[in-house]
Amino acid sequence: MPKMKTRRCAAKRFSVTGSGKFRRRKQNLRHILTKKSAKRKMNLGQSAIVDSTNEKAVRRMMPYA
Repeated sequence: MPKMKTRRCAAKRFSVTGSGKFRRRKQNLRHILTKKSAKRKMNLGQSAIVDSTNEKAVRRMMPYA
């Protein structure tokens, strides 16, 4: 039986925490930064946990994570 393939796009975007949840980056920190406050930009720089509604899809894309 062949091995299952990991979606490389997902592997580059998500990482697994110690408890088995998926960590992701937040959006809106690439451009148009002048109008965003320093507090907002600092918060966007921190990682977030993938929501429970999307976790099943991420887990399917990364079978060995």
